[in-house]
Amino acid sequence: MNFSELGRVIEQLGKDRGIKKEVVIGAIEQAFLVTARKKFGIQGEFEARYNEEDGDIEIYQYKNVVKEVRDPIVEIAHEAAKELDEDCEVGDQLGLKIDDPKFSRVDIQTAKQIIFQKVRDAERDILFSEFKHREGELVTGIARRYERGNVVVDLGKADAVLPRREIIYGETFKPGDRIQAYLSDVIMTNRGPEIRLTRTSPLFLVKLFEVEVPEVADGTIEIKSAAREPGHRAKVAVFTTDRDIDPVGACVGMKGSRVQQIVNELQGEKIDIVKWNEDLETFARAALAPAEITSIAINDAENTIDVIVEEDQLSLAIGRRGQNVRLAAMLTGWKVNIVSKSKLQDKIKNAVANLIQLDGVNEAIAQMLVQGGIMSIIDLSATEAEDIQKLTEKSLEDSQALIATAATAVEAGELALEPEEDEEIISASAVPSERGGLINKENSSKKEDDSEKFSEAEKRLREELAAFKLK
Repeated sequence: MNFSELGRVIEQLGKDRGIKKEVVIGAIEQAFLVTARKKFGIQGEFEARYNEEDGDIEIYQYKNVVKEVRDPIVEIAHEAAKELDEDCEVGDQLGLKIDDPKFSRVDIQTAKQIIFQKVRDAERDILFSEFKHREGELVTGIARRYERGNVVVDLGKADAVLPRREIIYGETFKPGDRIQAYLSDVIMTNRGPEIRLTRTSPLFLVKLFEVEVPEVADGTIEIKSAAREPGHRAKVAVFTTDRDIDPVGACVGMKGSRVQQIVNELQGEKIDIVKWNEDLETFARAALAPAEITSIAINDAENTIDVIVEEDQLSLAIGRRGQNVRLAAMLTGWKVNIVSKSKLQDKIKNAVANLIQLDGVNEAIAQMLVQGGIMSIIDLSATEAEDIQKLTEKSLEDSQALIATAATAVEAGELALEPEEDEEIISASAVPSERGGLINKENSSKKEDDSEKFSEAEKRLREELAAFKLK
């Protein structure tokens, strides 16, 4: 069976699609092997070989040499076998070439389908291997179309997907637009390799800095962590061991030229570049810029940073809709709580005033209780006597009596059981988000859930107060 075009097709597939010659030949041999089994019987043993010299597909049927033939499909008589091979013996297996298999059009079509499928599978494997190694790289492609809100991006050899959630808010693309993105993931699906891109990841921001800032690309300046609210604002922490280089200035560039290129790519996203510091308190102050911090307390056990600011710095520290404190939390990898100093003092005064309603509680004792996080008569009634004893240095009996007095007041309901609440914003807190921030392990001892919290009225200040000593 002569296929005059077969050799040329094999060579062409190798050049155009990058498929190895051996893979194509293997696909052809397997296709005709399947076709031969369908035509001559699946119980037979067949072999298909590609003859490179003649460009032929040769079909061989193997039969067992026996004295008496019972099944002519798998057996051949010894006498007949000796005519083909004089040295054969009973028990040997003889390969008989089928000179003209007489494949029908249906048989040929079946073989073609199998070959095409094998070639497609080989292409998928090649694409997967090629792009899997490029995960974590910056890629550039051309927008082709939208599919279910996702942008299909032509990367040359393959199409990639830029999911809707990975597009910067307010960003739109038309067919033919150039798109630069971060190659985040390559997975194998039933339809072949799926290449996923993102423009919202902080890693995309880091890669843009590597492109625009040579010192970042060569490792002289290291980006320790990055945090983003895509399309709005980002914070980047940079560090260098070279004393002659200002890492922040180098990333900003002459008159902001370097960072401006990145801002333009990110649709005007504002970027704050801060200097990373091994000392967490110093780094936290930089991360919360431009707000000026009055004091910071670090709780290693709960991975929390408690920050006190003056009233006029509260809005700066929190940022618009809590943006600044959220980015600071993502940048440091720690939960950040912000409390206004004046509002904190007002809260303390209200708590003290609430507690001194009880007989046996003077202002000094109330201050001690508040310092221990007991903010109301209800809190006091639910506290253990041993804890009261430690805070106030009262005897155990007196502590028990104080708790009993508070419990009686709660039951009677005649006193104000909770301090007056301030309706204004008095605190804000945020936890690091894995999606929004690239956290350096040196600054983060543990990761928390991808959640955020920002409240206009503080519901409970107990945890924050425990970290501070009252004046």
